[in-house]
Amino acid sequence: MEEKNFEQNNMQENKQGKLKINVVDDKKGAGRKDRKAGDIVFYIVDYAFFIVFTLACLFPFYYLFINTISAPEFVGRGEINFIPRGFTLENYIALTSVSDLGRSVVVTIARTILGTALMVAASSFVGYLVTKEEMWHRKFWYRFLVITMYFNAGLIPWYLNMLMLGLTDSFAAYIIPGIVAPYNIILVKTYIESIPGELQESAFIDGASYMTVFRKIIWPLSKPILATIAIFGAVGNWNSFQDSLILMPNAVELHTLQHKLYVYLNQSTNLASVMNTGGTSSSVLNFAVNGKIVKYTISMVSIIPILCVYPFLQNYFEEGIMLGAVKG
Repeated sequence: MEEKNFEQNNMQENKQGKLKINVVDDKKGAGRKDRKAGDIVFYIVDYAFFIVFTLACLFPFYYLFINTISAPEFVGRGEINFIPRGFTLENYIALTSVSDLGRSVVVTIARTILGTALMVAASSFVGYLVTKEEMWHRKFWYRFLVITMYFNAGLIPWYLNMLMLGLTDSFAAYIIPGIVAPYNIILVKTYIESIPGELQESAFIDGASYMTVFRKIIWPLSKPILATIAIFGAVGNWNSFQDSLILMPNAVELHTLQHKLYVYLNQSTNLASVMNTGGTSSSVLNFAVNGKIVKYTISMVSIIPILCVYPFLQNYFEEGIMLGAVKG
């Protein structure tokens, strides 16, 4: 009797278990059916929109690139649409005949590396300082720093100030004004405040100084936000041309790549004639025939470095900009 009761109980439990599983499966199936019926159109429209939007953003760069690697005669007749024709690298080779372009590239690279490095170092250290209650008049200095973001004296006072400081026709004009960046300091400060304070307290108990804590704890843990502001600084330094245009009237050797690009885009015909007289090879002559190729090729040269650097820092950028903007 006991064995029969035990078997009956097992059979009932198995039936109940099967019923529960069937009910759960039915709910999941109903959920899948509801999701397919109600959301499939949204998913299709959503993915289609973002695919089209991505292609629309990428196509201008692709169009520039295929024109620079196509034969000049096809570019001149406007026959390049989606596929390059007459593949050649002579357009880039011929660009080396512009004597001062290489010097501008060196100036821009030096400015980008040095200016970005000093800005990141200053922003990280000042951002760390303003998180310390022990800092002398901390609130005053932080508010004084923030308030500079709300006021701009204008172009003329800025130029007169740079002139009185002796920063015209000087490479220092590219570096010194950008070292202190209030917005980046705010991002770093907010990010550092999200780091558990116990890490710093334990280091202070062990006898570490502020510089030791900053160097061994804060700096390694702040890589996401430092990469974020490094991207801001690198892109800003690489693309800047207004300071070169205004502050370097006599120092032609200090003109940046973007300044040269601005000049060449407005004087591409003159550049073509210079290249014609500066070289006798067929590549230079073909390149000079078309003013459009000058614009396309120089534009690609100025864009490629930033496009190559950004993917390596993208993960840090996304993490840093989200965490650095949560509080503040």
